[in-house]
Amino acid sequence: MSIILFGLNHRTAPLEVRERLTFPAATLEESLVRLTGLEPVREGLILSTCNRTELLAHTRNGFGDTAEVMRSFLASERGFPPEDLDRYCYRMTDREAIHHLFRVAASLDSMVLGEAQILGQVKDAYQAALKAKSIGTVLDPLLRKALGVAKKIRTETGIARHPVSISYAAVTLARTIFEDLSGRKILLIGAGKMSELASRHLVERGIGSVLVANRSLPRAVELAQKFGGEAVQFDRILEHLEQVDIVISSTAAPYPIIKYEDVVRLIRARRNRPIFFIDIAVPRDIEPRVNTIDNVFLYDLDDLMGVVASSRAEREGAARVAEEIVRKEAEAFHALVRALDLSPVIVGVRQRLDTIRAGEMERFRSRLSGLTDEQQRAVEEMTGSLLNKILHHPIRALKESVHHKDGTDRVRFFREVFGIHEPPAGGDEPAGSAPGTPGRGENDDPDRS
Repeated sequence: MSIILFGLNHRTAPLEVRERLTFPAATLEESLVRLTGLEPVREGLILSTCNRTELLAHTRNGFGDTAEVMRSFLASERGFPPEDLDRYCYRMTDREAIHHLFRVAASLDSMVLGEAQILGQVKDAYQAALKAKSIGTVLDPLLRKALGVAKKIRTETGIARHPVSISYAAVTLARTIFEDLSGRKILLIGAGKMSELASRHLVERGIGSVLVANRSLPRAVELAQKFGGEAVQFDRILEHLEQVDIVISSTAAPYPIIKYEDVVRLIRARRNRPIFFIDIAVPRDIEPRVNTIDNVFLYDLDDLMGVVASSRAEREGAARVAEEIVRKEAEAFHALVRALDLSPVIVGVRQRLDTIRAGEMERFRSRLSGLTDEQQRAVEEMTGSLLNKILHHPIRALKESVHHKDGTDRVRFFREVFGIHEPPAGGDEPAGSAPGTPGRGENDDPDRS
């Protein structure tokens, strides 16, 4: 049983690469169906956010084959040269993959340490996988455990005491541009979660006025009313850009909605009055070369990293506590997965040796014919007891192997010694639901812990 993770994040790939490799939410389930239709992938999950795209898979085959399949899948799905992926992507297996997933869910691997949004994004990825029926007896309990560990960390440590998000960092950047926001006018493009968070932070800091543009006008009206702002028509964005000082854009558009030529005309209409764009969308909403126009200042997600770094120190004490929780929980879950993987091995060894014992008993049956029925039963019990005693120490050593880094090699050696072959990739799962997890009911809540 193998758990494999293949992906990239804000540390390994620049924004121009990350935006090309994101999976739109509307097509995620279809992509999951295609992923799990590939050999040797048995279960799959895709986590795609503004800062990372990660594929998680369960397979019975070797890591190398599956990692290569996942690499080819990502390249094909997003139209990206597969040879270029190696410059940006990482591969993790079993213990390391479990530990990484727990860190991601707990926001320990986020651009903004302690931010709350990633937990919701992991939940969304989990729900998409459930709908696509792409996870089962291994990844389902793994995701549920990851969500539980994240909740535990947010409850038991101070990592979330001062809520921070990309939207918060964007507003912090706006305050560095204009020390006093009270007389400033800001246009929010997009009325999703990012924009709502930005609106809340802006209102708390006394922003002068907020305009909200969204493709769905009712949603723009709803958000604007919530924060005392004004909704505007999405197709009239360029007109309103002439009046505002700061633009924060966060839509799900697959292409830039503000082009270089638009801003060239805009800055003329503004008589060269400066305007600041903060683009927190992936893919980006504003063409990057807009930043080359005089009196136009454009910041994107990668630029926010400096803002984030300055607020990281105050949460690092809590992060150390959180890291230890993750380490212990990941090790415990890994041991459970490995123990589950041993069940068919142990059963196979017992069945194989018992078959040999029964065959030998039958071969010597004629020579035991002089024994009474009671004596023959005694011989049966004695050989069975002898078999159990012979297997006692090897099986105990096998179970303890789950705690060793070379445990996979030990299990493989055990299989070879006793002639126990791994089932084919398409074979049945071992009996049982999942490691230490009862079958999931239709109405079970993955948030409960």
